[in-house]
Amino acid sequence: MNEVRLLAVTAILGYGFPEESLRAGLARKPHMIGVDGGSVDPGPYFLGAGKAFCSNLAMRRDLRLMLNAGVEAGIPVAVSTAGGAGGSPHVANIVDMVRQIAQEDGLHFKLAIIHSEQAQADVIEWVEAGRVNALGSRPPLTTDTVERATRIVGAMGPEPYMDALDAGADVIISGRSTDPAPWVAMVRRAGLPEAQAWYAGKMLECGAEPALPKKEDCLFVTVGADYVECEPTSQERRCTPLSVANFSLHENASPVHHFEPGGMLDTTECVFEAVSDRAVRITGMKWLPASQYTVKLEGVEQTGFRALAICGTRDPVLIDTIEPYLERSREIVAEKTAAFGVSPESYGLSFRVYGRNGVMGAREPVTEITSHELGFVIEVVASTQDEANAVVAIARTTLLHSDFPGRLCKEGNMAIPFSPSDIELGPHYRFSVYHIVDTDSPTAMFPIEYEQVGG
Repeated sequence: MNEVRLLAVTAILGYGFPEESLRAGLARKPHMIGVDGGSVDPGPYFLGAGKAFCSNLAMRRDLRLMLNAGVEAGIPVAVSTAGGAGGSPHVANIVDMVRQIAQEDGLHFKLAIIHSEQAQADVIEWVEAGRVNALGSRPPLTTDTVERATRIVGAMGPEPYMDALDAGADVIISGRSTDPAPWVAMVRRAGLPEAQAWYAGKMLECGAEPALPKKEDCLFVTVGADYVECEPTSQERRCTPLSVANFSLHENASPVHHFEPGGMLDTTECVFEAVSDRAVRITGMKWLPASQYTVKLEGVEQTGFRALAICGTRDPVLIDTIEPYLERSREIVAEKTAAFGVSPESYGLSFRVYGRNGVMGAREPVTEITSHELGFVIEVVASTQDEANAVVAIARTTLLHSDFPGRLCKEGNMAIPFSPSDIELGPHYRFSVYHIVDTDSPTAMFPIEYEQVGG
């Protein structure tokens, strides 16, 4: 093929998009409709808990529009990193939605389900064989860390999608993927260069984010032998050389080197040219194949249970002495919790103070408090939920009622916006596996199931 046309509906399934933008994209006859389904950005909880960070209502709405559009037009539909984190329960949730929508709307298609959750025994085998390497400053992966992991996924490249498309899949629901992977698969199957394929995938992975003004919307990308062209389908948005170049810096340690499973996309010599008042053509990208194919592993382990409380103050005397007040509050909490058998060493207590350094914490360069009010998020992580609940309740009461120098108020120091005041959040997780594994096969870690949906 001389040209491949691709339509991304939004940044993440469940973020929403205008139906008229989808129709405008369909009028340009894309070869694939797709959307990224997740990210590590919301943190480790969702991978550990097996839950999506977007609501089922929102994801179902987006999915229904995509499925009906794709089936009617005979265009493959792909959802990557399904359900937010791409583990087995996330994939199963989206697949159930697909089946239900097909039944309700009378749709018929061949479904491919690509799995990315990895068995602990397999990961341990790779560790013992010396095939797993740490990313960044992380420590080497150990078998103990793998055994403690609640769930581990591998981030697949384009090859499993290519197999699914070769098998005639009309709809692809996959587990954890590198964000550009499904788009790269479609372009590579067309025989176009990998450099253009990966650059197109980078543009499409977040919907209309390369366009202005920013809003969740659809992006249409055309890929040729030596170029990638980006244009939003909504007439309210436009791509400019600056907006596209800015987005190409997205989520990378280097502004020009993008490492992927099979190599590196080099954008050092890219040229951005406006071909209309709404479209930009990019040329000059290069693909440098790696000598070893690698797959990123992401895993989480449970570290305890979490509880929160939220409160605020606008007492000027307290605000002026807030740091010693919080230090003394920690001491009081430790004394009271020890009295009912919960040692301070068995839990973590943090006070996030918004209006002082709630966003940046110890890295906040502004030390003077100028706000007339402060907001507090009290967080406790403990070994059991009962202990977390007990400690956060003591911490909330301590902030509310403790004395401080110059105190005029003889009742509560804090305003508490909610009843109940304390929020039980359940299991707490942390990322424990963030490594890469050397593999001889881009597809072996990612088995595919096929089924005929709708008869």
